[in-house]
Amino acid sequence: MSARFGATYFWIRHGIQLTGNAMKMYDPLKPPNPEEWQSMDEQERLDLVEGFHRRARIRVPNAKVHAVIHVIVENQFALGDELPVKRTVQRLMSEGLDRHDAIHAVGSVLIGHISDLLGAPEAEVGADPNPPYYAALDQLTAKDWSSSG
Repeated sequence: MSARFGATYFWIRHGIQLTGNAMKMYDPLKPPNPEEWQSMDEQERLDLVEGFHRRARIRVPNAKVHAVIHVIVENQFALGDELPVKRTVQRLMSEGLDRHDAIHAVGSVLIGHISDLLGAPEAEVGADPNPPYYAALDQLTAKDWSSSG
């Protein structure tokens, strides 16, 4: 393995991006720049999120699934006012959660929504499956999240 490839592999493995103007590190306590975040491909986003958790020595049951949920929530956050995710994260922070916990709280609602969709009868073609997710986000509070375990 060449020294250059080895160094690049090390930085990518630890969630540090080396190319162009792209994000170099992910920190869930700070919102990524939406344009930078959306300019990266999904794998780059996943690598950054996994790298953050590895550097912070945060143990999770499944690092890949955890990173996928982070990335989905950050993708939705980056859409701004198109979805209720950004305002939900901001509201949860105003209620006392740090941004990382707010991302986890929204992620837990997302996982519940996906689980509900998987267990539900197939919806009619063209039906929007998201109103229950948005309603659950509107009802989510920092107190409920903090007491959920």
